[in-house]
Amino acid sequence: MERRSFVRGAGLAGVLAAGVAPAVVHAQAQVRWRLASSFPKSLDTIFGAADVFAAKVKDLSGGKFTISTHAAGELMPAFGVVDGVQNGTVEACHTAPYYFFGKDETFALGCAVPFGLNSRQMTAWMYEGNGLKLMREFYKQYNIVNFPAGNTGAQMGGWYRKEVKSAADMKGLKMRIGGFAGKVAERMGAVPQNIPGGEIYAALEKGTIDSAEWIGPYDDQKLGFNKVAPFYAYPGWWEGGPQLDVFVNQKAYDALSSEYKAIVECAATFAHVEMQAKYDAKNPAALKQLVAGGTKLFRFPKDVMDLAFKEALALYSDLSAKNPNWKKVYEDYANFRRDQNLWFRFAEASFDDFMQAQKL
Repeated sequence: MERRSFVRGAGLAGVLAAGVAPAVVHAQAQVRWRLASSFPKSLDTIFGAADVFAAKVKDLSGGKFTISTHAAGELMPAFGVVDGVQNGTVEACHTAPYYFFGKDETFALGCAVPFGLNSRQMTAWMYEGNGLKLMREFYKQYNIVNFPAGNTGAQMGGWYRKEVKSAADMKGLKMRIGGFAGKVAERMGAVPQNIPGGEIYAALEKGTIDSAEWIGPYDDQKLGFNKVAPFYAYPGWWEGGPQLDVFVNQKAYDALSSEYKAIVECAATFAHVEMQAKYDAKNPAALKQLVAGGTKLFRFPKDVMDLAFKEALALYSDLSAKNPNWKKVYEDYANFRRDQNLWFRFAEASFDDFMQAQKL
């Protein structure tokens, strides 16, 4: 009797937080899903978020709800996962939504666009702004329910065979650049290439491409880019806070009990926080090791940044004129970004500016 009273009073979230599985969870039917990732297993940070998500679902359901995770290429290609979820080949995937801008540019707004929101701002737009609502309305066209499930934080600007010293050096540059950002790079004169993470090293080594961006020091070091390109740029102006998502097939999601739906949401949110923490913890040491090994850091020149910013805004204006899906979401996104930048200028940025000038 005391235990039943506790369950009623605490609610599901409180019971799960206390580590006590209520009878209602144990009564659920066994559910097995498959999740296709867009990333290789060698990357414990970005692929690892799918494992974290699946493990948390299993734990919270008392082992009744299990999800097997599959690296890019195991069940389908890295860029085939949205089609896989949409048509029900798999129940879920874990991916960077901007990979699928070819279907509709609006996908990119669920991940990152050049000169967009940073990671904290993106999370704020999703959970406390209109981001999650607007993106779910859009993804419904693809039979998808999305859950934020990771963020890398601001990324580096990629690896180059030769240092970029001016905007003129962007002309003709064959550049592996993720998803939507290639549209801006192309307007700057570069030749963008959209290549899955597991294939970048070979392309850079063979000279098929002149430069490549991936994420940041920890992952880039694992993939060995420093062995084939000595110059490492910053910042990644196209990815100030790229969000990863778990996409779930609408029919599979609708078939879940309310308790299992809550578990999916909680598990994705846990993976979302955990991924950002991993990158923030692991990148500093990796960057030190890369520099000690001969990597040459350089900051993008001002004329490169100014040109990129100008072309990004022009692209957004063009898209708003011809893509109603983009226009609806981007207007809200841009308004939120404006207010966030105003706030961050006074507190966050000034604090960071002072601290980063100190000798610690």
